[in-house]
Amino acid sequence: RFELSGAAQTERIISALQHPALTMLGHPTGRLLTSREGYNVDLYQVIDAAKRYDKIVELNANPRRLDLDWTMCRYAQAQGVLISINPDAHRLDSLRNTTRGVQMARKGGLETSDVLNTRSRAEMETFLYQRKQQYSVKET
Repeated sequence: RFELSGAAQTERIISALQHPALTMLGHPTGRLLTSREGYNVDLYQVIDAAKRYDKIVELNANPRRLDLDWTMCRYAQAQGVLISINPDAHRLDSLRNTTRGVQMARKGGLETSDVLNTRSRAEMETFLYQRKQQYSVKET
């Protein structure tokens, strides 16, 4: 839906953030560096909504994406929005992308407490289990 206006695209993403089954917003801009512009979206409003609805935002570390630049990392941190650094690994060797994501996060001033996946496996399992319990969608 790249053709949407900025307002419509922003509202579309905020609407998704409101859904109780959503835990993390991936590909927040949808951009592919050197080949596709991102969505026409107001990331400040999106990050504000992520805070309001207690959602995580992805920092996609794939070098073709780098989808959440350092300035938005800084804004997310100021708003108290948790970031997850994801390598966008579709192959084993792409796990190396994580290093680039850490560099972007550091440039944005993020601390380990601002990044979801700096936690231990046990901490992650507990965090995700609690999230699932807290926000589970009840079937009727």
